[in-house]
Amino acid sequence: MTLPLLSYSPNSQNQRVAAYEAPGEEKPRVFSTDDVLSSTDMDNLIEAAYRQIFFHAFKWDREIVLESQLRNGQLTVRDFIRGLLLSKTFYNSFYEKNSNYRFVEQCVQRVLGRDPYSEREKIAWSIVVATKGIQGFVEELLDSDEYLNNFGYSTVPYQRRRILPGREEGERPFNIKSPRYDAYYRNQLGFPQIVWQTQVKRFVPQDKRVTEGNPAMFLGMARSISPSVSPPRVTTGNINIATQVPYRRVPQ
Repeated sequence: MTLPLLSYSPNSQNQRVAAYEAPGEEKPRVFSTDDVLSSTDMDNLIEAAYRQIFFHAFKWDREIVLESQLRNGQLTVRDFIRGLLLSKTFYNSFYEKNSNYRFVEQCVQRVLGRDPYSEREKIAWSIVVATKGIQGFVEELLDSDEYLNNFGYSTVPYQRRRILPGREEGERPFNIKSPRYDAYYRNQLGFPQIVWQTQVKRFVPQDKRVTEGNPAMFLGMARSISPSVSPPRVTTGNINIATQVPYRRVPQ
């Protein structure tokens, strides 16, 4: 028997408050296939999808087959997002490295573009993960009215209504606020590491740098030499000119 989704009450987050949208840094850039006019626009849309779901996709993480199907019109953006959420990279980097509650939090942030309303919502979606698995959980997120009303089938999900001046630090992006590895796994992997730099490096312009063979490179070495034995003082009175001074014989 499938358990119904546990009810939870939404609170008044920024994305739920109607406001006059003025262009600025807090207004996200929307990537949609409705605005694709060239192959470059499609490349930007695909990169935006990778940033939203993976934060960064290495060459090994990329889903080449899904990209090709999206470019040829065989998949919608919603289908492409589903493929990234069900990929091996997302499973290994997010599901295996986190608890169900934190995994739900990251999926809600990346798919619905907002923070979870409360712990009750995390529990509700965690029950779906436990009963229907990851695929059932992803299907319910993408089939929800919230996702379809905000992103539909052709728009890449984004962080909705990110208000920068609302706090002292501003509202941080989800990828920074909720990294893919939990604190336990970050400690296991040995990061973040604090590197203390004990030597201050000074910038020297290119035209003022000492090149190889320049006498200035040996100036410090010459100054460091301090000979302990001084050469003897020689006067002309001590020189036997007849025996010690060479001369050239004139041939006869």
